[in-house]
Amino acid sequence: MELITRAPRGTQDILPGESENWQALEKVLREEATLHGFGEVRTPVFEHTELFQRGVGDTTDVVQKEMYTFRDKGDRSITLRPEGTAGAARALLEHGLYAAALPQKFWYETSCYRYEKAQKGRLREFHQFGVEMYGSADPLADAEVISIADSVFKRLGIRDLTLEINSIGCPTCRAAYTKALQEYFSQYKDQLCETCLSRLERNPLRLLDCKSETCKKNAENAPSILDYLCNDCKAHFEKVKAALDTLGIAYKVNDRIVRGLDYYTRTVFEFTTNDLGSQGTVCGGGRYDGLIQELGGPEMPALGFGMGLERLLLLMKAQNIEFPMPKKCDVYIGSLGDAARLRSFTMASTLRTCGIAAAFDDLGRGLKAQMKYADKIGARYSMVLGDDEITSGKAQVKNMATGEKTELPLGDDFTKSFATLDCSAVL
Repeated sequence: MELITRAPRGTQDILPGESENWQALEKVLREEATLHGFGEVRTPVFEHTELFQRGVGDTTDVVQKEMYTFRDKGDRSITLRPEGTAGAARALLEHGLYAAALPQKFWYETSCYRYEKAQKGRLREFHQFGVEMYGSADPLADAEVISIADSVFKRLGIRDLTLEINSIGCPTCRAAYTKALQEYFSQYKDQLCETCLSRLERNPLRLLDCKSETCKKNAENAPSILDYLCNDCKAHFEKVKAALDTLGIAYKVNDRIVRGLDYYTRTVFEFTTNDLGSQGTVCGGGRYDGLIQELGGPEMPALGFGMGLERLLLLMKAQNIEFPMPKKCDVYIGSLGDAARLRSFTMASTLRTCGIAAAFDDLGRGLKAQMKYADKIGARYSMVLGDDEITSGKAQVKNMATGEKTELPLGDDFTKSFATLDCSAVL
């Protein structure tokens, strides 16, 4: 059989058997966000391109190389969202939430799109969980956001993560650092890659984030941002570290972390692992106090993080972390004859309204095939309806694991009788 088409490169189908793992992960993420007072925001899958050019930064790889941008039928430039923060910030501004009670706290779980080399842990369509906090410049807010990610990892049982933190200062103190970087990297002008050469004048901080081996080697002895922080930024960073110490969250200061997006200021952080090869960052975030103003809003501090769900799932598998077992069929109702088949259909419907997962034969198979199917879907109990069972008003319910059979009435009391038999059934 020749398929008409296949899933586009860099995308994947999430099928039953795997989707249950996603649901278990998403449940933990939602619960942790809610516990910390964050409410869900859902934004469009596409936005006007200028949102990402202004918000993410036109010197970033995301904007320069990776965005899915097209012109719609109204000749407007439209882009599939490459990340979640810019859209959330736009929603905050458009709906005037910056004037509501502060801080405003959002969480989202969303699909994102970037055109880049597809590989394990890096897809062109990927899913991101993130939190955004608007209105607080307090260092405790930085620690709280970091602690949400830390709590997620602990609940999931993920081990051996390293939290790396840095401060990249504010526009005031970063001006002197920018000049120092330009002077330092000018000596390597003939060795810089084309991208870094273009960044040297416009955004030299991004040279520290280049993946080219030559550029990384040239950056090894570059000046440290920590030597250029103003007193306010130094004090802020010290308070963030003190708050993390109070929570018992271990961290390592890494003065080379700058993150890949232009909107970051002051605190930046990453949770990394050695269990995923080159794709070692499983969560990244920080503070972006200039973003709201950049998008046309008032001066307002903001911060947050994003974590890729595909990488989280890969990491959990790499560490052999068990996922909760998905709910299987509680009872399969086999049937012999049309009347019994119709009765099995109505019984299954009644059981489902009571929270009991029930299945019946909807292919018109023979009894042997029906029981084989019940076994394949992992039914915990099975029963067979025929003329005799309908006439007597009773049927044998079989425990598929032990083979033990129990006779139950088929009338209105069947659901309660089955729930008594199966202590896990929900009524």
